[in-house]
Amino acid sequence: MAFIQIVDFTTTRLDEMLEVERQWESATAGRRTTRRRIFVRDRDNPDRYLNIVFFDSYESAMENSNLPETSEFSGKMMGMASGPATFLNLDVIEDAEG
Repeated sequence: MAFIQIVDFTTTRLDEMLEVERQWESATAGRRTTRRRIFVRDRDNPDRYLNIVFFDSYESAMENSNLPETSEFSGKMMGMASGPATFLNLDVIEDAEG
């Protein structure tokens, strides 16, 4: 079953966070299990962001989470956040277009 994780956080240090994201992508090339990622800004609260990450399964997400670089990346990112992040862990029941 496909799995999606949504990370909801606030920051005033977006450029720094995006640089850490690029470093993580480079460090985990060929090993990360993410399938797709959508990064969005809340139009009504411009310091609020959501990172929507798609995986083939929950197990695949846990494999990705267990990469040493992911722990390092997460720690750096949360250090730049304006408070604790909220995580939503979602099993995909249905996926349809249109």
